[in-house]
Amino acid sequence: MVRLLVRWVISALAVFVAAWLLPGIEVEGTAWAAYAVMAVVLGFVNAIIRPILKFLTCPLIVLTLGLFTLVINGFVLWLSARLSTWLAGALGLGAGYYVRDFWSAFLGALIVSIVTVVLSALVKDEK
Repeated sequence: MVRLLVRWVISALAVFVAAWLLPGIEVEGTAWAAYAVMAVVLGFVNAIIRPILKFLTCPLIVLTLGLFTLVINGFVLWLSARLSTWLAGALGLGAGYYVRDFWSAFLGALIVSIVTVVLSALVKDEK
């Protein structure tokens, strides 16, 4: 349970850094709720939808030597932002996480990936 909470906090910090660095990613309303919901939704979309997309685009991934996964990551971030904004509105949290365009999603996914890797390396995983 603690491991799940640590991963959730790392994901929330990563989406915070992306929103802080990129003008194309905006947070509206209650910021802590937007980051928390976005972290949960991003984890869900990464676990369920991203593998399906990678399977369906496998020839493109091979043809581009893996670079197409960056496009998939950008799409996953954009989709997660749309779903988290909808979910926060449905829960009455009054928060929104908005990704303006493709390049914002692309660069945001790159930032989220880098921050997640760095923070995960800093946190010792005890088994």
